[in-house]
Amino acid sequence: MPTASPIQTTGRRKTAIVTVKLSPGTGIVTVNGRDVNDYFTTTTSRIEAVKPLNAIEGGKKFDFVCKAIGGGTTGQAGALSLAIARALIEHDAELRPALKKGGFLRRDPRMKERKKSGQPGARKRFQFSKR
Repeated sequence: MPTASPIQTTGRRKTAIVTVKLSPGTGIVTVNGRDVNDYFTTTTSRIEAVKPLNAIEGGKKFDFVCKAIGGGTTGQAGALSLAIARALIEHDAELRPALKKGGFLRRDPRMKERKKSGQPGARKRFQFSKR
């Protein structure tokens, strides 16, 4: 059973955090006050961001107002995808099997590994001199 709107959810990937507000509408997705196609310059990021809407056939029934902070465009696109999927499930729980099958409900846990002391990077070592 669909719940009352607006619905607010959050998605995260790497260091990016996206907050989404879902409301009934005509299929408009805005990120930080700009259209999703203007905000994400690469085609890959555009496709990634709205994948959950393509997985369900009723993507044109909702408007999404999104606020993205932190990270880069790739991380923000992944976070937006997760936030949209969570908002759709909160609106209508019957969409869960389709979104779960597409893998949109799983948070990507991969983060940048921290730099260790005594090394120039996370894994790289200073050059070893035997003599």
